[in-house]
Amino acid sequence: MYLWIKAFHIIGFVSWMAVLFYLPRLFVYHVENKDKQEFVSVIKIMEKRLFFGIGLIAFLITYITGTSMIILNPQLFKTGMWFHLKLTLVGLMTVYFFHNWIEMKKLQAEVYTKTGKFYRMYNEIPTILFVLIAIFAVVRPF
Repeated sequence: MYLWIKAFHIIGFVSWMAVLFYLPRLFVYHVENKDKQEFVSVIKIMEKRLFFGIGLIAFLITYITGTSMIILNPQLFKTGMWFHLKLTLVGLMTVYFFHNWIEMKKLQAEVYTKTGKFYRMYNEIPTILFVLIAIFAVVRPF
């Protein structure tokens, strides 16, 4: 049973990451084409569907399966500092995910306070977090 939960955890996490890689890219297109109403209306739909239709579901799957693995194997907390660091990074990823929701709500309301350049840089945050989480989970350096 544990390996099935772990498999769905990985599937959920990969799906969640796909959203976190792509949603800020949509923000770039949204901001840089704000004068093209027809284009923006399509982007708005894509943002909402991506966040709610895939992102929120993937987030929940990741959290439910991750919590399940901890409940089934509480010894994970004793395997080293890597696990605590990984959970901290997952917490930061969660903050980033919900900050995307806040940014999306602003863009949906056509409140443009940030530039395409900002969203390009903002889009690098999940990459850094993903690399660190993967290293801590696989290599367990600490």
